[in-house]
Amino acid sequence: MIRVYIVDDHAVVIEGICSLLQNEEGIEVVGHAANGAHCLEYFTSQKADIILMDIGLPDMNGTDLCAQLRANCPGLVVLALSNFNQGTYVRKMMEGGASGYLLKNASREEIIEAIRITAKGGTYFNADAQQALRSITEQCDQLPALTKREKEIMTLIAEGLTNNQIAVKLFISIDTVDSHRKNLYTKLGVKNTAMLIRFALENHLL
Repeated sequence: MIRVYIVDDHAVVIEGICSLLQNEEGIEVVGHAANGAHCLEYFTSQKADIILMDIGLPDMNGTDLCAQLRANCPGLVVLALSNFNQGTYVRKMMEGGASGYLLKNASREEIIEAIRITAKGGTYFNADAQQALRSITEQCDQLPALTKREKEIMTLIAEGLTNNQIAVKLFISIDTVDSHRKNLYTKLGVKNTAMLIRFALENHLL
């Protein structure tokens, strides 16, 4: 028997999934929660094999919850269930230890297939999730390579620090900071701080 736990802040979604799975042989819904805290509380004393998890919860994001659950319950399989098909969400859930990613418009057959495949140790990313992941991978491959120091300075710039403040924080000269800033502008094809921050945010460099 594959024991499934559901985490979603919309009761209609939980009810819908329970309805889809209630007569499926070999699959049992053992519980559900509307937020991350209740989910973590459940797994302190109870068990499940697979968790179907919304990544947009009211008290924490799904990637953090996924990482915590995987650390606390190494054998637990996490299947992301989301309305978001952007590659960044898929990648973050993978990095957090998720074994699969489904959109909420998935069919009953697809949800059941994902549960059965991941229960056996496989992975399941539906077609939309795979395409989103390919797109962001291609996008990242096309971005210029930044040094560790350039990334560090770009982060501090985004936090609003001046060249002088960055120099003090990193124990380097103002001229060095200015040089790195100019290199960032050149590499990323931007002309000022506002454009730098916007580019970094849009391309998930921060």
